[in-house]
Amino acid sequence: MMDLLSTYIIHHADNALILGHRNSEWTGHGPILEQDIAISNIALDLIGQSRNFYQLAAARLNKIDRGQTLTEDDLAYLRDANEFKNLILVEQSNGDWAGTILRQFYFSTFQYLLFKELVNSPYPEIAAISEKSIKETRYHLKWSSEWVIRLGDGTEESHRRMSDALQSLNPWIPEFFQSADFEYEAASSGTGPLPEKLKEEWYDRVNTIFSSGTLPLLIPEKKFINVLSGKNGVHSEMLVDLLAEMQVLQRTYPGSVW
Repeated sequence: MMDLLSTYIIHHADNALILGHRNSEWTGHGPILEQDIAISNIALDLIGQSRNFYQLAAARLNKIDRGQTLTEDDLAYLRDANEFKNLILVEQSNGDWAGTILRQFYFSTFQYLLFKELVNSPYPEIAAISEKSIKETRYHLKWSSEWVIRLGDGTEESHRRMSDALQSLNPWIPEFFQSADFEYEAASSGTGPLPEKLKEEWYDRVNTIFSSGTLPLLIPEKKFINVLSGKNGVHSEMLVDLLAEMQVLQRTYPGSVW
């Protein structure tokens, strides 16, 4: 039985796991060794965050249904795409380095603002995970911000690539701030904020970096209808392909553990 608060926790785990997996695809392919190591370390941070949230969700679900013995591996590797609650943004393919940087920058900006709220959550386990994770996220945000400026205000080629990344990723921004039923439940119980609360500061922070990177400023969408909604389990084919690769070991050899 999946209650809304457990789904809220799994949403955060799914976001971190899927983006962590995407970033891990750069390992051995980064533009220079130092940045190859940096993106790989960010991938490890995100996967570590996902584990903490999955472990919390599994423990909660097992407590609700004492006949269950769910583990973090079950939640990560034995759910189909329509059961994942991650944002569409994080499942997008890497594209080039500019696309990966922008995707990380958008997500880290949001995640940092979210964790700033969740460290004060009355749910002690969520507060503890957020307190640990915000230290990592602060670095992710600094790193990706510097790269956005470097590429946006760099060469004609790097600026063009950042502009292309904007065109590709900007359609997925509104989902950050469209609340799902599990987010309303978290807000009503005081566990976490409604995403709408973070919207103004998110745009302010992003536009400050864009201004330094000579990139066009973002204008918040007033009305937006998304055909896909990752929070509600409606994903792109990119997630299906990603899960097929990520889950093949567990599904081929049941019982394997991290």
